[in-house]
Amino acid sequence: MINRRIVLAGVAALAFTASASAEDWKAKYPELTFAVVPAENASGVTERWTPFVNYLSKELGVKVTLRIANDYAAVIEGQRAGNIHIASYGSASFARARLTGVKTDAFANDINSDGSTGYYSVFFVKASSPYQKVEDLKGKNLGLVDPNSTSGNNVPRFELNKMGVTDAEAYFGKVVFTGSHENAVLALSQGTVDIAANQWTSDNDSTLAQMLTKGMLKNADGSPMKKEDFRIIHKSAPIINGPYAYNSDLPAELKSAIAKAFSEAPTKDKAAFDRLSDGQKKGFHPATTKDWDGTIDLIKFVDSLRKKAS
Repeated sequence: MINRRIVLAGVAALAFTASASAEDWKAKYPELTFAVVPAENASGVTERWTPFVNYLSKELGVKVTLRIANDYAAVIEGQRAGNIHIASYGSASFARARLTGVKTDAFANDINSDGSTGYYSVFFVKASSPYQKVEDLKGKNLGLVDPNSTSGNNVPRFELNKMGVTDAEAYFGKVVFTGSHENAVLALSQGTVDIAANQWTSDNDSTLAQMLTKGMLKNADGSPMKKEDFRIIHKSAPIINGPYAYNSDLPAELKSAIAKAFSEAPTKDKAAFDRLSDGQKKGFHPATTKDWDGTIDLIKFVDSLRKKAS
């Protein structure tokens, strides 16, 4: 009986300590900011992420506010300043954050429908064009996404280098940063660029697929475009899916609660989770910051190409 009382007292003490720890961090962080980059237009990002952010608020017991960053750099600088507590990063922007001293730790990334945790950078052209390979586009216009985009700038430059194109700005007639993955596809569909870099996981899981589903791409006569109207002329080696990361300085109990909420999302709020990827993801894979060490090497290499070109 005495032993049982001791055990029960210990359990009660642990429960009290856990509760007190939670109250401590909630008092310090009554509101958390979750930032995402604009892969699509602002209203699309809001509609996609708001249900999930509401789910996080419910699970964590504090208000979680969605912040749609202007670009990748804004997420990096927001975490550096401590104004962004949780962020959805691309692999390259996370690597850039770490290279420049941002205190950020990865805790998860997406699991694809087939169980993999990677995607690709591809070069798209319009299927009606004569271009069959990148070498056919010398002197033409290239659409990129953002300097800190993985599939929209850094991996494309790495792939071009493997083809002997060390200076994209000299090789193409014009290189345009469009600002988002959607804008890059739009620029291609409208003829502003002749080739566009973008992210692609599968035929049903890509920016192009999402835009076609939303009816955003039209032919000159106003009719909707189809997958068959675009052609991939080059696909990179697999890229690790970008991480979700929290500030390194957050309390351990809060970090644990955030990671737990993410891992349980597919079962606790399937609708909110499925909305993130139009049902194309299976869940969140536990990750660590070191998983992106290889991406840091890639960023350093691409930086060296830029220095040589300048």
